[in-house]
Amino acid sequence: MQTSIAPELANDARVIEAEKTLRKCVHCGFCLATCPTYNLLGDELDSPRGRIYLIKQVVEGSTPTEQTLTHLDRCLTCRNCETTCPSGVEYGHLLDHGRSLVEERVERPLGNRLMRQAVLAVLPYPKRVAPLVKLGQLFARVLPKSLRASVPMKQAAGEWPQPSQSRSMLVLDGCVQPSMTPATNAATARILQSLGIDLINVEKSGCCGAVHFHLNKQADAKTFMRQNIDAWWPYIENGAEALITTASGCGVMVKDYGHVLAEDPQYKEKAAKVSSLCKDIVEVLQTEDLSRFQAAAKQVGPVAFHPPCTLQHGQKLPMATETLLTQLGFELTPVADAHTCCGSAGTYSIFQPELSRQLRDKKVASLTAHTPQVIATANIGCQLHLQAGSGQRVVHWVELLDKLLD
Repeated sequence: MQTSIAPELANDARVIEAEKTLRKCVHCGFCLATCPTYNLLGDELDSPRGRIYLIKQVVEGSTPTEQTLTHLDRCLTCRNCETTCPSGVEYGHLLDHGRSLVEERVERPLGNRLMRQAVLAVLPYPKRVAPLVKLGQLFARVLPKSLRASVPMKQAAGEWPQPSQSRSMLVLDGCVQPSMTPATNAATARILQSLGIDLINVEKSGCCGAVHFHLNKQADAKTFMRQNIDAWWPYIENGAEALITTASGCGVMVKDYGHVLAEDPQYKEKAAKVSSLCKDIVEVLQTEDLSRFQAAAKQVGPVAFHPPCTLQHGQKLPMATETLLTQLGFELTPVADAHTCCGSAGTYSIFQPELSRQLRDKKVASLTAHTPQVIATANIGCQLHLQAGSGQRVVHWVELLDKLLD
């Protein structure tokens, strides 16, 4: 795509990188077929190709409008279009730059600004989230039905094993996972210890930075990233083999640290190292001997697995978890349109509730069509979103393996 940078933007690093990405797009339109918002709304400006055109206009000096902001906001950043694109357009990075440029030029309505500030003030901070979760669980029975559905079910995390192995790996605990789905990382720790690996949760680490980054507070996001790198670095120097993420949305962000901090002279090498060590839990387990789980896997019953967009399109790990579970003997039910988004998409369900619900309802119908015994996924956002829409417990798939250790 021919693009000419406006003179006043010629020295903006975001614009320079965006222009390189724009030139890769050949406007073929393959992305339209797999774009969730285009399929729902039928408006090309709510498709990757349309949004690319809007970003191109901004790069070339056109003044963005509230409508520009609306169309960019409606994108889920599911990156399904990246999987479809024959030209290798890195749409996710392009959208981040486009949103940042538009945000600087278009003022949001007051209500939207206040809601974003509230989310940014609470969600990335585990100690602020935890009391709200406990309060919601305490009063869940008296809450309106619509609000009650969004309250996470209580989980018993179980014991986190004490370090005793010669091998070690780090784990990102994240911001909401400790209070909303504490069983996930505890289950991962028990599974890995059974394989001779200690899992270390570094207390000084925190939010991966994705919440701030994708709400256009990218300088603040980089602060979270640097804090995490500082927290993990002594363990990396001491031989930790990998940095595990059990929330695939966080995994996409951490694997992008090297790109985001590439111009930071103090952190660029460390960030690149952290990104190279970052592995989704499925990447670790598919290299280990899991034969001890095979005999018991058939006892679980039919499982409907939802592959998060951040796993299959963001981390480029399509079918990785499904293949592993099948090899272990789990019975996976057919799920129509498994490549499509469930509508969770980080904070999307907060800011675009109607579109999010429509996508969730479609996904729940696909997941429950063959009456599975359990629904499993690989990302906390999808897990809670689908649980609210289906009314039944949805688990992280590592919990299925953990139960086989009993």
